[in-house]
Amino acid sequence: MKSKTSRLDRFISQNSMFSLSDTRLLVAQKRIFLDGKVAYSTQQIVSEFTHVVLDGTCLKDNTPVYIMLNKPAGVVCATKDVKHTTVLDLIDHPQKSELHIVGRLDFNTTGLVLLTNDGAWSRKISLPETKLDKIYDVTLSKPLTNEYSEVFSRGIYFAYENITTQPARLEIVSEYKARLTLTEGKYHQVKRMFGFFQNEVLALHRISVGHITLDGLKAGHSRLLSIPEIRYEY
Repeated sequence: MKSKTSRLDRFISQNSMFSLSDTRLLVAQKRIFLDGKVAYSTQQIVSEFTHVVLDGTCLKDNTPVYIMLNKPAGVVCATKDVKHTTVLDLIDHPQKSELHIVGRLDFNTTGLVLLTNDGAWSRKISLPETKLDKIYDVTLSKPLTNEYSEVFSRGIYFAYENITTQPARLEIVSEYKARLTLTEGKYHQVKRMFGFFQNEVLALHRISVGHITLDGLKAGHSRLLSIPEIRYEY
């Protein structure tokens, strides 16, 4: 993976008429500004979202974007698809072509999808070690019993991968509906966990990821995340 950071002198040499060696003089003459402050060293790091100005000309002005979407059924969690509507098709933002998806949902699964151009933030959200709660509303084809909650709390063995799922919390809401809290996101995990009981998942809707919740956002609609949502310490 190509690094998205570089030393200031290297960045200047790659994005202006000045060479690596010229950068030392530019810094001494206070002609370079990083995030609105005068650069003080050629070895300063220019990151993905550092604002760089040289002699009044902006050389780099990438803005981090964090968006939440309430995905409807029949929409693909992909950036491009020739047959189906994608999550990006539902978003109206000038930088949407830069975005990637944090935690995909299946074609017919609905609910919260996060998108960003900030790779460090999305990795932090996605790391298994973070153990971030992901909460789903599930509708089943057969009645639920208390045994489901007990089995889910112990974890379920997936023979194909030779793994046991992390303990999950299952709240039975009604005879055919449950609220499930997971801290991981394995392939078709929810459907496979209920498949242990030979109970088909008819509808699956993600309502939250960590502290970020849909909170009334209508299906097919999106919004920018708030500062507290972005900066929450996991």
